[in-house]
Amino acid sequence: MSMIKILTPFEKISKLNKTLILIGWLVLLIIIWFATTSGEKHLFPSPAQVLTGFSDLYREGLVVHIFNSLKLCFISIFLATIISLFFAYAWPIPLLKSVSEFITKFRFLPFTGLSFYITMVIHEARMMQVWILVIFLTTFLTTSLIAVIKDIPQEEFDHAKMLKCNRWEVLVQVIILGRIDYVIDVIRQNLAITWMMLVTVESIVVASGGLGFLIKNSDKFMNTGRIIALQIIILLIGLGLDAGINYLRKALFRYSKI
Repeated sequence: MSMIKILTPFEKISKLNKTLILIGWLVLLIIIWFATTSGEKHLFPSPAQVLTGFSDLYREGLVVHIFNSLKLCFISIFLATIISLFFAYAWPIPLLKSVSEFITKFRFLPFTGLSFYITMVIHEARMMQVWILVIFLTTFLTTSLIAVIKDIPQEEFDHAKMLKCNRWEVLVQVIILGRIDYVIDVIRQNLAITWMMLVTVESIVVASGGLGFLIKNSDKFMNTGRIIALQIIILLIGLGLDAGINYLRKALFRYSKI
């Protein structure tokens, strides 16, 4: 593997070389981690402290908290997807177009203010967490789905009209059925936002447990080893969810261009 080749913009390299580069960066990161935490005073916890954090978290019911977080994530993204699809598919209808576009503007609202009003209406901890995430995620999902519709080439609409499809059939065939693979990819992209905000929501409403609850407790006692351990767990689960949905999309839609 030539050094010039891997430093050249837009150069194509084999999967083996990509894997070797990734392993090289990981090894370098681990070396830096050990080097910067070898002294008595250091900013980040040492690998030994992180390993101790993993074992402590496991004894305190880490698996149960992971399950609670995943359950909250899946319920929230399911409800948000249903609501967002309704607004996105209603966007081509003139009467509802302004409503759908108005929903997308809510993504500029501050997260703290949103949670304040929800807690005034809903008093059960789990439902608070669910609807905070649903409202927050719906704005971003709707925005992304409308963008997908806007990007559909005019030729596809013209082709449907040439096949004598009426307006509603065009909506169903071109937008709904013709872009299901894009919808799955939009959900995959926004799942990262859900997983990131999940910990914040759980740390605000701690009654239902979850990874956010564990982080809040660890932060309270300044246990940096546990905090880094939890960050690693959250990152790995997030990457696993992303890879799983991407694999599902490719398996169901083998000829997808995304």
